[in-house]
This record gives sequence, structure tokens and C-alpha cells, in this order.
Amino acid sequence: MSGTEFVSLKKNLIYKVAIFIQEKYNVNNGVVIKLEKNIPVSGGLGGGSSNAAHTILALNDLWELNLTEADQHKIAREFGSDINFFLKGGTALGEGRGEKIREIQDIDIDNIFLVNPGFGISSQEAYQAVVIPEKENENWKFLLETGKMEYCYNALESGICRLFPDIQATLDFMRENGAVKAMLSGSGATMIGFCPNREIAEKFSEYFSKKKYWNCITKTIKRSSR
Repeated sequence: MSGTEFVSLKKNLIYKVAIFIQEKYNVNNGVVIKLEKNIPVSGGLGGGSSNAAHTILALNDLWELNLTEADQHKIAREFGSDINFFLKGGTALGEGRGEKIREIQDIDIDNIFLVNPGFGISSQEAYQAVVIPEKENENWKFLLETGKMEYCYNALESGICRLFPDIQATLDFMRENGAVKAMLSGSGATMIGFCPNREIAEKFSEYFSKKKYWNCITKTIKRSSR
């Protein structure tokens, strides 16, 4: 999918970040940015945040701004809570609003199945549907200690599932057919199935492709390989 229509919109993060940097550092040069979108729009995969982070990195090089890491993170914080993560990558702990990034040991995960039913969910819609738990879920601590995907947790999931039965049905299918863990990604509508092997991931792909759902089999990327 070509991203020309996204870049031309002043609401797009790439455009906002580029104009901000150009004005803040009195850059006289312009830039042509082409976005090729390979993941669902408003899919809960951090696509917009990733685009924004890489715009910061690219313009720093292209315009020879010599921005420090601290400078780059300060710019990222101006535009969102998870852009900072994409400046680093790998496995990290996001604290505060998510903008305070602490690198932790990379977790290797293969046979990750991503599936999207073909509609987007706005962040506002997702957060309005949140059910606030009586006490904080600390599964993330067990996840970091053990590396077991069973401890993954998304506080947005229960609210989103009430609003969108297709998401609940998709998660149930993966859970009932071999996924170690199935959960919502970000604010959705993309979902993650952690599969014990490639065979199950491919069976999921075949099943959901017949339903015309976007899907992808992938794995984690180590920070050192970026």
C-alpha cells in the first residue's frame, strides 16, 4: 500500500515530526518521504509510532543534525508515549506513560502469528472501553523472570472484546487450536498468537486467509541485529 495519501495529511505523525524538526533546528532543506505501509492501519502494531521514530533517525542523518540520543528521545516524547521505544527496539520496559524506555535482556520468540480482521480501532475508542482492575496486574514481572508467553497481558483486551465479537471469536479459535497464548496487540484490532511450532502458525494462516483476514508469521528481532 502506498503511503502517499498518509504523508500528505497534516495529521500524519511523519509530517508532524518532520515539520517540527525542520522548524526547531532551522533547516533550510526540504525532504521527500515515501511511506510504504505493509501492516494494517490503526491495527495496534505501533506502525505510526515506528514511522515517527524512524523519521527522527532518518532526518538526523539526512540533515546532519548530530542529535544526541537524549535529543531524539525528547522529540519523540512530544508526539506520543511509545515512539521512544522504536528509537531503540529490542526488548524494553516502558515506564511512565510508556516514554521512559529501559533496555532489558532480549526475549527470543519464534512462530508469532499476527492476524487482523480488517477493521481499525482508534486508541480513544480502546481506552474508553478499558475495565480498570481492582488491583494491578503484575504478570509482566513473571514474564521477564521466566520468558513464558503465558504471562503476557493486555489491559485493553477485555473491553475491546466486549465491543468487537470478531476479536473474541478469533482469540478463542487460536486458544482452542494450539496457541500457547492468544491476545490483543496494543489497542487492536490486530491479535497475536504465540505458537509452539511453525506447523500451527501455518494452519492459522491458512484458516484466516480463507476468511480474508490479513495475517503474518513473524518473530522477535534482537536489539543487536538492528
